[in-house]
Amino acid sequence: MPAAPSVPSFDTDAAVQRLLRFLAVNSITGHEAAIGKELAAALKEEGVPASAITFDDAHTRIPEPTPIGNLIVKLPGTSKKNTKPILFMTHMDTVPLCAGAKPKLAGKRVVNELEGTTALGGDNRTGCAVLVTLVAELIKQNLPHPPITFLFTVREESGLFGAKHLNPADLGAPVAGFNFDGRLASDVIVGAIGADRWTVEVKGKAAHAGVAPEKGISATMIVALAMSDVFAGGWFGKVVKDKREGTSNVGPVGTTDGRSAGDATNVVTDFIQVKGESRSHDAKFVREITAAYKKAFTEAACKVKDHEGRAGKVKFTSRLDYLPFRLKPDAAVIKRAEAAVRAVGREPNLRVTNGGLDANWMVKHGIPTVTFGAGQNEIHTVKEFVDLVEFEAGCRLALALATAE
Repeated sequence: MPAAPSVPSFDTDAAVQRLLRFLAVNSITGHEAAIGKELAAALKEEGVPASAITFDDAHTRIPEPTPIGNLIVKLPGTSKKNTKPILFMTHMDTVPLCAGAKPKLAGKRVVNELEGTTALGGDNRTGCAVLVTLVAELIKQNLPHPPITFLFTVREESGLFGAKHLNPADLGAPVAGFNFDGRLASDVIVGAIGADRWTVEVKGKAAHAGVAPEKGISATMIVALAMSDVFAGGWFGKVVKDKREGTSNVGPVGTTDGRSAGDATNVVTDFIQVKGESRSHDAKFVREITAAYKKAFTEAACKVKDHEGRAGKVKFTSRLDYLPFRLKPDAAVIKRAEAAVRAVGREPNLRVTNGGLDANWMVKHGIPTVTFGAGQNEIHTVKEFVDLVEFEAGCRLALALATAE
């Protein structure tokens, strides 16, 4: 749909070229140095002074190896009417499946030349291109706007770590946040689920499975009994208890270095590591789901014993991935978002999501934040593409948000 007259126009060709430029950078989660460098260069090309471009030290607090911190850019306000600072944000990393992607234009889409082999990286290089386009147009057209902080986070895909470990004081006290990370520009995500991630190390005892299996303690059997108990109790998959809802899943099952568990069929398996997650829009229910897994593994370990009565052992650890949130319908950030969506000729669709977003942590940091889409499709798959109609709508929306009086 065409932009409303009150929304500044922008150079769509330049925006698409930025998108192609950022999609071509091979920089997956945990390896953000290349895309961080490219974004900083693009911002300088558009007239942002080097002194306004910084990388924070969040990577020093992230528990996984991360080469750089979050990229933070600040533009001083130029509007006399609107002086309250705001935040625009996105994440700069992609999932590992995007490694080696080669973007190309195909009509009103950007697709991958290597279709069927890698993902594209629209999640979230679309957001990166939207934010840099916004910076470019604000400077080029000398558009009036409030003080704006632009935030490009690291390690979103591997745990929302960049948003979690940033120092809110580095952001300039924004009163509202606008996160670009999704498919449709008209979708206004006002709430998201919370999650735990947990790991259990199951320790048994090796023995010859043919000669003296009774001398062993099977870690495999402990895992099997625990999962059987979890399933029977209704704690696996979609979880519904007393009108409360959540989900859980078991992911990698193997060794700490990623190998399959067990050494051979004739050896009782002595160690297995299991990783999983628990999710719910109810923070307390997240912890209850996780507790159910811990209880099941602990009790299963006590049941599997060797010939001398010694039982297996488990070490269960969990961490909060992110807290759930849901903004109130009358929140100022939502009203501003709705007005901007209507200004670009769309009808806002307020919704909540069962996935985690950087916005989860921004709300926790005290910055009410909504999330919009900008053309991502079939993300995290080899069929991924970017819808340029939605990408351009996302760029218009960002301009509407930044220049609203």
